[in-house]
Amino acid sequence: MFQSREIDAPGHGPADGAPGWRAAALTHAQIEPAPVPGLLKRVHLLGQRWDAWRWQAEERLARVDLAPDLAEAIGSRRWFRGLGTFIGLSAVSLAFWPGFAPLEAAPATRVDDAVRDEFRSQMIMPLALGADSGRHMGATRAVVPLRAAPERPTVEFVATLVRGDSFGRMLQRAGIGAGDAARVESLIAQTVRLGDIAPGTQVDVTLGRPPGEGQPRPLDALSFRARFDLALSIERSGGGLALERKPIRVDATPLRIRGVAGTSLYRSMRAAGAPASAVQQYLRELGSQVDLDNGVLPTDTFDLIVSYRRAATGERQAGQLLYAGIERAGKPRTQLMRWGPGGQFYEASGVGEQTSGLLQPVPGRITSNFGMRRHPILGYLRRHAGMDFKGGYGQPIVAVTDGYVLSAGRAGGCGNAVKLQHAAGLATRYCHMSRMAVSGGQQVRRGQVIGYVGSTGLSTGPHLHYEMYRNGQAINPASVAYVTRALLSGESLARFRAVLAQLKTVPTGAALADIGAGREETASAEPAREIDRLEPK
Repeated sequence: MFQSREIDAPGHGPADGAPGWRAAALTHAQIEPAPVPGLLKRVHLLGQRWDAWRWQAEERLARVDLAPDLAEAIGSRRWFRGLGTFIGLSAVSLAFWPGFAPLEAAPATRVDDAVRDEFRSQMIMPLALGADSGRHMGATRAVVPLRAAPERPTVEFVATLVRGDSFGRMLQRAGIGAGDAARVESLIAQTVRLGDIAPGTQVDVTLGRPPGEGQPRPLDALSFRARFDLALSIERSGGGLALERKPIRVDATPLRIRGVAGTSLYRSMRAAGAPASAVQQYLRELGSQVDLDNGVLPTDTFDLIVSYRRAATGERQAGQLLYAGIERAGKPRTQLMRWGPGGQFYEASGVGEQTSGLLQPVPGRITSNFGMRRHPILGYLRRHAGMDFKGGYGQPIVAVTDGYVLSAGRAGGCGNAVKLQHAAGLATRYCHMSRMAVSGGQQVRRGQVIGYVGSTGLSTGPHLHYEMYRNGQAINPASVAYVTRALLSGESLARFRAVLAQLKTVPTGAALADIGAGREETASAEPAREIDRLEPK
């Protein structure tokens, strides 16, 4: 395979100027491999095949675009392929979702009936609530049993007079004996009528120790507010009951409220602090004189005066509306004042409200009369069996005269409708209400609010569709006159104007100031019970 360096081939010796040796030339075929066992050969072949297959698979998968950007080329084959990949991977993920069932954990300790009874005997909170659980120590010889449970020396509570109940029955239900209850009624009746005590009046009662077993506790003290300006107190003195009157100073200055009408007269008046009942009376009386939708501008000033009482102890009580007015540019536009025993409202000129005949259900103008017309929704000629009045959404609708409610509910194209039956075979119906204020069979009075303007049923906007019937036949409501007014004249008119001028001198908001409590009011307002002293004033 090779030649030694000491042997030189002919023509390749030192004489030729070349080394006298020659390098060996080896080839890969001339290397003889070491012997390998047959099992290792098969393992090496399988590993090489696996690596080759894996490399080929990785190359092929790298060339396949399985997850393209779904925001590009929407609708193409590549996009649908990516969508399929996304749905498939999502389905696989949901298939291996663990679920939402709760996992049961083993209890920290084994709880059986004996352990549960032990837990119950150690509870503390049920003891505060009057339960029978908790550890109890056994009685010793030092414990002496009582013949009877001790009773509280006095019992203090509050009794409330409910509507339809008498003062005596309320006292007896509170646990006061019949003799004491009769004596209390007799003492109170000497000062105020028992029927004049308002329902909801709260009475502070103190009962003493019972004289014997099974006998009622005697009345020790009783106090309540009989009137806004009077408090009564009854106490036991010298074996009998004595009444003490505690007058309370009351100021009756009327409450005057003024403000800008704005876009909503009702909201503006409520925001100014006017009571809701006074605002309703104001809108009802003013609406009988002017059109509230078009007759009152946002820049106008409303002016109302309400009867108002304030006690020295701090209580306040708002009464009925006394004056309703509207001013424009600093000048009175409408002035109405309550006058006379009937409580009617009269204008400054002396013209009063209607006293007979039929009222107009809403003060708005007439937008559609009785007769044939083209229906605004159905589109064909059709008999209009009533009269349409313009009105704002939620405006009160009043009964034109006394009667009772025949029906109140949904009535087809009329929407929410109320039908009233009056005397002499006369009936009226009020349609498209947003809300009804009466129910079937109810008696209504002239001028009573029976509902509110709306747009229910076949309606293109808020208004009142008003129908009138005589003996079951529809008649034209315009054939009935709505104007019958009372007038003041002579001395009555002079006194009316004098009272009106004096009423308008009341300063705005003067009735809201405190009048201050005197020594008597302060003493009567001081709480006598410990639980009342703990509550913040």
